This record gives sequence, C-alpha cells and structure tokens, in this order.
Amino acid sequence: MDASLSEVTVDSTLVLLTVEEAARRLQIGRTLCYRYIGTGELESVPLGRLRRVPADAVIAFATQLRRAHRPAA
Repeated sequence: MDASLSEVTVDSTLVLLTVEEAARRLQIGRTLCYRYIGTGELESVPLGRLRRVPADAVIAFATQLRRAHRPAA
C-alpha cells in the first residue's frame, strides 16, 4: 500500500517533538505554535541550540484549550 505525500507519519514513542511536529499534532501552523511557546501557553524546553516540545505538553495544551472553551453551565 503506497502512502500519499499528504499523510504524516506520527511516532507516538517520541518524548520530545520539534516545533513542527508539535504544530502538526495540533493541526496548526509553525508560526502559531511558536507564538504559543513564546507566551508560555505551550511548554517547550531548550536542547542545546534547539527548541523541543515535550509530547505530553501537547496533550496538556489541548486539555487547557478544551477547559477554556467549555460552555458555561
């Protein structure tokens, strides 16, 4: 079975993601992902000269968004 070019391989075993991988998982652009990192809304860590996003930080960010946008009871 051939994989199309638009398909993205997701390695769920990764602990640290590149900003591009984190953006892909969140289905947002790289620039917006950097903006969330800059504001501290999305956790990231320096790794030498690189910037990485912990995989669990992506889930925490999505959970935070869900809580913030729940309808009032």
